[in-house]
Amino acid sequence: MKNTFKAVRVTEDVWWVGAIDWNIRDFHGYRTARGSTYNAYLVLADKITLIDTVKAPFREEMMARIASVVDPGKIEYIVSNHSEMDHSGSLPQVIAAVNPKKVFASAVGAKTLGELFPMPGEITPVKDGETLSLGNRTITFLETRMLHWPDSMFSYLNEEQLLFSQDAFGMHYASLERFADECDPAILAYEAATYYANIILPFSPLVLKLIEKVSAAKLSFKIIAPDHGPIWRKETGGIIDSYVKWAAQKPEARAVVVYATMWHSTEMMARAVSEGLAAGGLRVKVMSMDEVHRSDVVYELLGAGALAIGSPTLNNHILPNIADILTYLKGLKPKNMIAAAFGSYGWSGEAVKEIEEILAEMKLEKAGEGIRIKNVPDAAALTRCYELGKGMGGQVLSRL
Repeated sequence: MKNTFKAVRVTEDVWWVGAIDWNIRDFHGYRTARGSTYNAYLVLADKITLIDTVKAPFREEMMARIASVVDPGKIEYIVSNHSEMDHSGSLPQVIAAVNPKKVFASAVGAKTLGELFPMPGEITPVKDGETLSLGNRTITFLETRMLHWPDSMFSYLNEEQLLFSQDAFGMHYASLERFADECDPAILAYEAATYYANIILPFSPLVLKLIEKVSAAKLSFKIIAPDHGPIWRKETGGIIDSYVKWAAQKPEARAVVVYATMWHSTEMMARAVSEGLAAGGLRVKVMSMDEVHRSDVVYELLGAGALAIGSPTLNNHILPNIADILTYLKGLKPKNMIAAAFGSYGWSGEAVKEIEEILAEMKLEKAGEGIRIKNVPDAAALTRCYELGKGMGGQVLSRL
């Protein structure tokens, strides 16, 4: 059967040779409803270079795409920008098959790859700012430690003004369209923001520092080629501007109400809080953890000014799905929002205090005293919830 996996030309001498994963639906707890891609790139310079590889099960797809433009045995260099296994999983087998002259990674990346796999050869470590001659092309390496692993780096193809950005500026989106300008703008906006919120958010201070560093170096990007999702080749400043905005985490006049419920009492409280938030001047999203996924909550919280979270008490604790979202949020370290807790209980009522303790650990400012209601909330209790929400709205607006 004739090979149907073809490379896609990015520039005159750069080709996309990655793989499409139509079926993945979970990525470390982040729901990937539209699948993903594992992007690898082939630079047809004097010294032919492969930038990153793909997840192990997709190795043959990548090799077929490479073979559609050049004999894989002619690859002289391989660059590993990020050692996470969705990008390095096939690397040992590719090295064995291609037998390149050298394989490059950051200093931490070289060490990490050796810890992940029995490598069939040495990995050459490179430093921040170091250059690699490909003959008629030059790559400059930019260390991006903790964006989002300690080993992470960018590779910049100088002559093309093309940035191979590993996981930054990417998204989980399986598509046969290789370029962002070919995709539905609404899908791009959603998936890029969801990706940032679920993957990059805890490293936001480093994002701002990196963008300052790139600006000081006066680098310009005609193309940004990430390791997931479509390639940015028009108005690359748009996705960079979005990263600056998301990294700053400047609060907006929005609130998210997150809750779980057993017999609808906490749900009644959530609705009252949301009405109060709206009366206080905020746009509000109400999300039941019985119905939504944690990654959707994080998307809605990106840039929100307020979070209200409610749970009934079960066995002296919060409900498991509220523990889930709080654990997830704690790791993502959102900032610059106020927060409050609420919940109903039957006889003990520890949930509100437990939520408040976690919110304090997250260093979110307490918006008001948590509200605990025994059994079913009456009109007075719901009024308290409404007033809590309205007060939160005023607090957020006063800070904008």
